[in-house]
Amino acid sequence: MLGQTDMPVHVAKTLLPVGTVIGVSCNDPDHVKKAIEDEVDYIGIGAVWSTTTKKLDSPVVGVRGVGSLLQALDGTNIKAVAIGGINSTNALRTLHGSVSISGHRLDGIAVVSDIVASSAPRSAAQRLRNILDAWIHHFDVQSRVTQVYDVGTIKNGVVELMRLIRDKSPLIHQITNVVVTNQSANATLALGASPIMATASEEMHDLSRIPGGLLINFGTITNKGGMILAGQYANEAQKPVVFDPVGVGATQFRKTTASELLNAWQASVIKGNAGEMASLANSNEVQAKGVDSVGSGFADPASFIREIAKKERCVAVMTGPTDWVSDGVTVVKLENGNKMLGDITGSGCLVGTCVATFCAGASLMAAAPGTSPGPELAKLVRGNMLIGAVGGVLALTVAAECAAERSDVHGSGTFLPALIDELYNLKPETLLSRAKVQVL
Repeated sequence: MLGQTDMPVHVAKTLLPVGTVIGVSCNDPDHVKKAIEDEVDYIGIGAVWSTTTKKLDSPVVGVRGVGSLLQALDGTNIKAVAIGGINSTNALRTLHGSVSISGHRLDGIAVVSDIVASSAPRSAAQRLRNILDAWIHHFDVQSRVTQVYDVGTIKNGVVELMRLIRDKSPLIHQITNVVVTNQSANATLALGASPIMATASEEMHDLSRIPGGLLINFGTITNKGGMILAGQYANEAQKPVVFDPVGVGATQFRKTTASELLNAWQASVIKGNAGEMASLANSNEVQAKGVDSVGSGFADPASFIREIAKKERCVAVMTGPTDWVSDGVTVVKLENGNKMLGDITGSGCLVGTCVATFCAGASLMAAAPGTSPGPELAKLVRGNMLIGAVGGVLALTVAAECAAERSDVHGSGTFLPALIDELYNLKPETLLSRAKVQVL
């Protein structure tokens, strides 16, 4: 593989035997464009992660930066591998997260240190090969098979999760902001799950081994190291990771931190209001004021939520007067809720808690005896995260409607405890009868 400061491709072709496979390392769109013009056989995209194998002359691309470079290869026969800092613990994250919005995937990964520094290099290489082969097979199969949803399937799936959560009481690990810690823990308990609000980095590995889900809410960013480790360990354990980028557009620090987190691990679900999701997508169509979204929203919210789900390779949830959920293919429109949700602090954060709880239920359901385990090496999370995300949104918004109708609710001060009560008392039949669901 030729580096950007090595000899030009046309010179290499004159010096090497005919048929020699020639690749070029690429770090930005201009590099890829030149590689296409030079008719190389493959490109190496990176560095994807920081690496000590060689000194880097260009900035780290990051997993989320690979997709746009891959998309530039659409319509060509040029192959692509990821390079830089890849090992057996981040290989699957690299492969999954780098797929372009057009569906262009990597053809391979280039690894040095994880193999040559190993005391068992053959085993290390085989482990990486197994991950690559399993993921490519899983991706290619999934690309050919699209899961079809209807309203009944979604509602019944949510009800199944409600029952399972109350039966199994999954642990919901929440790294959240100080404003909502108490009410988020109470909402978790009301749904039948078990909350733990741990933030110390030293606890993250042990907590990731307990069945359940992880919520990372960075309304107050004081423990970034713990957030990074928690997400990485959850990916390794195939547990749901729900990311709530509270106020991400408010400061450059929040934008930078969100990018760092989303490159470090794969979110299963990203949940935010229109302003937060617009900021993540680098869109100016909707603006934010602190943690709030302002304006009338997106002209075409269904298309927006589908595209950001594709880009981030996860389920995306956009909250507002109408809630939107997508896995990048299917879009679900939800129209429950009450305006009093906007009158209490942290209602959006409560949605994140509920989504994490239902996604934990979906993960437990996928691991239940008698269910097909699927290609485990190819997965960063088990379970149907679309149903989990829809379930979390519906639980809170239906409970909000029930709370607002109570005679003992006179304003925001009495609404919040009533909301927790209604989550606690929420029945499957209530959700089925009230849920306003459309599948687009």
